[in-house]
Amino acid sequence: MNAQVSFLVGFSNILCHPLPPHPSSHGAHDTHDRNAGTILDRVTKVRGSICSAHCNADGHYTLIHIPLDLYSVLLQPILRVLLPQTQTLKASKGEPEHELEGLNAESQHGFLNISVTPMECSIVCHSSWAKNVFEPAIQDLPKDLAKSVSISKDTYLVLSVISAGMDAAGRVMELTSPLALAGIPIFFITTYYSDFILVPSKDRQTVVKALLARGFELADNDSNFVSPAASIHSRGPSQNNGAGAAPPLTLPPSTIAELQVRTFDLLKKRSVAPYVEDNLLLVQCSGRETSQLGGELSHTQRPSLSRQVTGNSHRQTWLDNIDAKLYTAMISALAARPRFLSITLAQEDPPSLLLDKSLLGLFGDSLVGDTKTNLTPIFLDLESLPLEATGIVCGVAGTLVQDMRTGDSAGLSYLSTARAGAVILDCEQSILALEILKPKLFKA
Repeated sequence: MNAQVSFLVGFSNILCHPLPPHPSSHGAHDTHDRNAGTILDRVTKVRGSICSAHCNADGHYTLIHIPLDLYSVLLQPILRVLLPQTQTLKASKGEPEHELEGLNAESQHGFLNISVTPMECSIVCHSSWAKNVFEPAIQDLPKDLAKSVSISKDTYLVLSVISAGMDAAGRVMELTSPLALAGIPIFFITTYYSDFILVPSKDRQTVVKALLARGFELADNDSNFVSPAASIHSRGPSQNNGAGAAPPLTLPPSTIAELQVRTFDLLKKRSVAPYVEDNLLLVQCSGRETSQLGGELSHTQRPSLSRQVTGNSHRQTWLDNIDAKLYTAMISALAARPRFLSITLAQEDPPSLLLDKSLLGLFGDSLVGDTKTNLTPIFLDLESLPLEATGIVCGVAGTLVQDMRTGDSAGLSYLSTARAGAVILDCEQSILALEILKPKLFKA
């Protein structure tokens, strides 16, 4: 099956619109599948233009690591990014901040990920927001605390991946192995509808070359790739601030097998061991399409009490194009300092959430998806690894797919955060995965 890969740069004009998805790979019954809708219905009709994106120069994203003990202190800038309408308050003062980049005409983020895990708070946002919202807040902290927060010096491009008829493990493996074998550090984020890969902006040409060399077909606008079928993934942001890519410490591996050996040797050397949090169960859900919010009329549809134009008339804003109930619930969840909550916003997709199941009560009926299948995250603390390290998740995911029984790894997905990673499986699969990983990573 083919997978379409697109650079989501700035607020590109995405041509496809998500349709109601089909049953999820995690075992939903009459629920939605993250990946099926748009592509399965259109792949035979618009091959090569399934999800077209035009590259703009402003499409650069930044990774931010916030220690959990500073999460409450920096919650305000986190909420400011989640709620971009707050920037319009700067307009009347003539301040440039209200014109931050990375938003479309409806003031929606082109891409945003906010993840709170037992290990850290991690943000992926447009570099303009990192500079104008987070940096001032961090500079206001005492110096010793400010040093514990990190903002990547390098910027990243976001590749959007929507696959037709491929299970989750197949996507992780196929879409990342060319980059891992090329020695390119990447981040991988699985959402309800799509998969996203972050690659260093300075490595764009290398990324294109690596994908073409592995049989990906370059589509119409030098941003899209259609793949045949391949294998895996890698980790770690390079924060080299030079103009070009720094040479790797060693030559990249030539085969997946060699990559796996190097990966586990490095993890064992750095005492990186997989673990699960007690009583932490996750579910993966999505917000509703705005067209599905029955009974909720926009201000342009509400009958007027008078035919006269009042002083309260206004042009449409960000608030007119979102599900206020869902955003209220997301704010409540973030304010509660959750054990686990990952929110991903991407243009043309409803918000996607991977969250602690105990938070579901906050969301009422604002979510769709399979809330019965319990997912277990297997955490990898990668803080001790050098930033040049690549192939970490690629090696781990490849080993699990190789060693687990046929079909047991089909629901495998992955979430990269700034200094860690989580392999996501259902509860039974996670037990088997730990049995495979522990002998390879714990020193005898």
